[in-house]
Amino acid sequence: MASEREKILRYYRASGDGELAARLLDYAETVLRTRKYRASHFLDPYGFSVAETIVAHFTSLRLESSGGYEGAERLKAVFVHEDFLGSIDFGITAVGIAWDARYYELSHRDMLGALMGLGIDRDVVGDIIMTGSGARVVVDTAMAGFIENNLLKVGAAPVTVKIIPLSDITPRIVQVKEIRATVPSLRLDVVAAAGFGLSRTKMAAEIAADKIKVNWQEAKNAAQTVKPGDIISMRGRGRVEICEVLGQTKKGRTSIFLKRFV
Repeated sequence: MASEREKILRYYRASGDGELAARLLDYAETVLRTRKYRASHFLDPYGFSVAETIVAHFTSLRLESSGGYEGAERLKAVFVHEDFLGSIDFGITAVGIAWDARYYELSHRDMLGALMGLGIDRDVVGDIIMTGSGARVVVDTAMAGFIENNLLKVGAAPVTVKIIPLSDITPRIVQVKEIRATVPSLRLDVVAAAGFGLSRTKMAAEIAADKIKVNWQEAKNAAQTVKPGDIISMRGRGRVEICEVLGQTKKGRTSIFLKRFV
């Protein structure tokens, strides 16, 4: 087991994700000892892929997941021992947050900032679903009561907070747009500009402002090369999947097939 742990850590340290991998390995190793289960904190899709990689190294473990509702992006990974036959408590609760929409217009960023302002970690917050005059927020059950009692304002807006059933969250409906384009290269700024319908200059500025992620990790720079299978996400604008590189045109440009999810 020690050799498997070091092999996994060595791989993820190289990409700067050694701390995340170590934390998830601790959960997995706890389950191997107790023969029960252990739920992680909330993970973005990249973090969940790390959990999947870890489970693949241990034949006696399986992975379960939940984000509190169908279509959730941020999930808890639950490492389960093959001998465990009981029910799993994911430890997920939803809170409803309401304000007077006649006077205040709040964003996802406002909501996240207010929650972090309470001194809680991002890891205990799942998806934040904005509904116009309110929000539904998926959180770790252990923090739900604290948020209910202590979140009084979001920005300048007074808010009311109450714990609600997870069934009150409407499943996420994702719209998909297929995009075919020709680009001069597979640089991040070029492909992302084609996917999100922005100029290359504007996209380079968005990348510099840390609004772009590749495979749920911060983009390195505008010149970063992307490839089929990569996911480019933009804060507030959804994400683009690079599905296929179709080949070269007669003028030497590259034809690509993308899917944009909003």
